[in-house]
Amino acid sequence: MTFRSIVFAASSTLALMAGAALAKDSVTIGLQLEPPHLDPTSAAAGAIDQVLYSNVFEGLTRFMGDGSVVPGLAKSWDISSDGLSYTFHLNQGVSFHDGTAMDADDVKFSLDRARAEDSTNAQKALFGDIASVDVVDAATVKVTLSQPNGNLLFNLAWGDAVIVAPESIDDIKTNPVGTGAFTFANWVQGDRIELTKNADYWGTPALLNAATFKFISDPTAAFAAVMAEDVDAFSGFPAPENLPQFDADPRFQVLVGSTEGETILSTNNKQAPFDDVRVREALAHAIDRQAIIDGAMFGYGTPIGTHFAPHNPAYKDLTGGSAYDPERAKALLAEAGLPDGFETTLHLPPPSYARRGGEIIAAQLAQVGIKAEIINVEWAQWLETVFRGKDFGLTIVSHTEPMDIGIYARPEYYFQYDNADFQALMTKLNGTTDPDQRRTMLQQAQDTISNDYVNGYLFQLASLSVAKAELQGLWANAPTQATDLTAVGWAE
Repeated sequence: MTFRSIVFAASSTLALMAGAALAKDSVTIGLQLEPPHLDPTSAAAGAIDQVLYSNVFEGLTRFMGDGSVVPGLAKSWDISSDGLSYTFHLNQGVSFHDGTAMDADDVKFSLDRARAEDSTNAQKALFGDIASVDVVDAATVKVTLSQPNGNLLFNLAWGDAVIVAPESIDDIKTNPVGTGAFTFANWVQGDRIELTKNADYWGTPALLNAATFKFISDPTAAFAAVMAEDVDAFSGFPAPENLPQFDADPRFQVLVGSTEGETILSTNNKQAPFDDVRVREALAHAIDRQAIIDGAMFGYGTPIGTHFAPHNPAYKDLTGGSAYDPERAKALLAEAGLPDGFETTLHLPPPSYARRGGEIIAAQLAQVGIKAEIINVEWAQWLETVFRGKDFGLTIVSHTEPMDIGIYARPEYYFQYDNADFQALMTKLNGTTDPDQRRTMLQQAQDTISNDYVNGYLFQLASLSVAKAELQGLWANAPTQATDLTAVGWAE
């Protein structure tokens, strides 16, 4: 072999080694909100699902990126002719990340825990029709209902319904142990959460060996992190004004899709003067939705007039019932005995739709005499003060749970709407499986809460993400609040 051949061979080997070293097998995802803890079955914070849904924790069924519900830990199920029993057949050979087997006992434990009298599950109502959960054998579970529930398979796909194990439940808030394609590795609070590939995953293995979720709350810092390529993607990008710049840069791709996030001016229906429907209607007419969408979201968002996603086939456009009309708002306030307006509080959590939108809404309310004191709160404070404590007048939040109009049938829910007829309608809906009948009832439900002006309905949140051009498999739409990395990888 000549000296030139030796040099060529050596340089070729080094090139191959360098290529292998540069091959990407990990990803860093930017997120604006950090979870308060890591148990998706005991908190309303969507930020938990944003990191853990499908990646670490799995349910009997699961959502796909197009919103469809498909088998998860249950490979199939049988439904009795009366709709009162569901027999789930579990995938076998499934283990939790600590090596313990996942079987029917764990399913029973998880569902019984979620629906227990002392349950802290934020969506306990999802399990309200379950009368019993029985282990048939290690791979089979029978769920018996007190009444038919056409939503059961859908409900079991929520992050609140994931399967957990009694052996690891005590430490779940800081050390989550699931069955997913990634295992929890580390949480540096205030900075990041790290996941690693589950080498023993029962299903299709993840393409990535590792994933890091980096928490960047400030929109300006988020922009800088993406531009500097410190993160590979930013899910729920908080600075929509920057998207055209990313779209024009060949290094990046911009993903614009839909979400289940109804962004609303939540109203404390039991706090005076919001216990008067005329005041709530005045709020609705004082708000210029399009100005909020343009000013806070730079045009990204779809106006809504009720708590329902516009992409749902049962959606009814009711925006006309709360059209921007400040003179009508003033007249309604005078009719309610408040000709000079009133003072209230406006709690704003960190997302830019809330902070930016809140400034615009406060100015609009001031034009009709409503003086809203802006109180900026962190997410944990919002959960404690507003969601659990119900100590607020107004707040802005995007409800990202899928098809969640049923929350209006829960008088104890944080905006405290109590309507017996609506509650009866939701009970009837849960027991109905006929698609046409369900559509009619869902539209009736939309009419009811729109006519009662329960909340100020603003817009459907758009799903806005930025990623490096070579990153593949990210969801464009957000059928649930999640960053599903199970099929994400780098183009070769």
